[in-house]
Amino acid sequence: MHDALQEEKVFKDPVHHSIYVQEPTIWKLINTPEFQRLRRIRQLGTSYLTFHGAEHSRFSHSLGVYEITRKIISQFERNRYVDWPQEEKLLSLCASLLHDVGHGPFSHSLEQIFGTDHELWTAEIILGDTEVNRVLREVEPEFPNKVAAVIRKKYEKPIVVSLVSSQLDADRMDYLLRDAYFTGVNYGTFDLDRILRVLRPYQGNIVVKESGMHAVEDYLMSRYQMYWQIYFHPVTRSSEIVLRQIFHRAGHLFRTGFRFRFMLPPLHALLEGNLTLSHYLKLDEAMAQTAFGQWVDEDDELLSDLCRRFLNRQLYKYAPLSPEDSGWLEEVSKEWLRIGLQPEYHLEVDTPIDSPYDIYKPGALPDGKEKPPILLLGEQDRLTEISMKSDIIQSIAGLHRGKYYVYYPEDLVRPHAHRLSPETRNKLSI
Repeated sequence: MHDALQEEKVFKDPVHHSIYVQEPTIWKLINTPEFQRLRRIRQLGTSYLTFHGAEHSRFSHSLGVYEITRKIISQFERNRYVDWPQEEKLLSLCASLLHDVGHGPFSHSLEQIFGTDHELWTAEIILGDTEVNRVLREVEPEFPNKVAAVIRKKYEKPIVVSLVSSQLDADRMDYLLRDAYFTGVNYGTFDLDRILRVLRPYQGNIVVKESGMHAVEDYLMSRYQMYWQIYFHPVTRSSEIVLRQIFHRAGHLFRTGFRFRFMLPPLHALLEGNLTLSHYLKLDEAMAQTAFGQWVDEDDELLSDLCRRFLNRQLYKYAPLSPEDSGWLEEVSKEWLRIGLQPEYHLEVDTPIDSPYDIYKPGALPDGKEKPPILLLGEQDRLTEISMKSDIIQSIAGLHRGKYYVYYPEDLVRPHAHRLSPETRNKLSI
């Protein structure tokens, strides 16, 4: 096998302008059915219902993560940093490219309902009977295990893991820039080139040259703004709630013996909790939305209504809540039952604190679940955790400013407003 393609392949990209592929293994991986499936899964789940431009896919994001990793390694090689293990280049590039290959339709929303984990599916795709596995085994028989270990954060060299999974990794840098571009906002932008120039391999980890601290501050502030303006947007949360309720209802009907007019084998396996890898690889957003379109005509009025809402963007309205409203929520549940609604489906309290995202955390827990902190490399090779030097980062570190909202179908509630308590009408502005 040749070490490089006879002619490098170039993908035009709106974020990185060009993405360069020089290794035959990377080119083969991109052309596997498992990787091509990512074209049919949106990067931002249901956010396209809030920001209409957010139609970009996991495919384009994965290419972007690969490209940033390629640039970081290229910088290490050009400067001949001795702490970079050059033999790990292909492993790092493959892990970057494949880090999201196990994502399912609508990403985190589906994971919450069915308890699936995209990282476990990613490992299964890498290690299972797949084209991806066959391409990786061409490098060496143990290569798939190495790639899976990097993605599981268990590889023996933390420097390789940190390229793909840390608080300043290629994954986060790409999705911030890409999500900002496709949602049409500016707060996700930061000076990527500057950050790439100040990264250093040092004693088995990747650190930041102290003079680059302000570029990292800019990156973390961009991240902070993107969470509150994009990822935690209440309309997006509303669409996620309706989506979760569709699968919640479909699962309940399935378990109680409801005879669906329309059911595809992968969805059957999903609802049954018996997903095989071949079924999982057939699951994409086109299949899910096809099912929703058919389920609008199912005999169950609740499932039909939820699917219609999602497809036609007739989402739940939301109203802010304060922590002392817990007693009132119990009363609302009783009122919902009185007017013929089901609190289990028509009333949901949500706060972004339960999200898989975090802004920045200075400390790493000993159990390894937290990503290690960002370290600055100063004079005399002294390492300092970045929030010790930066007032800006200290002010946002570990910050959870979660807002509580209650979500409900206003169109179903409003006709019964006269039967609701004054407090409920007031809090919901009905």
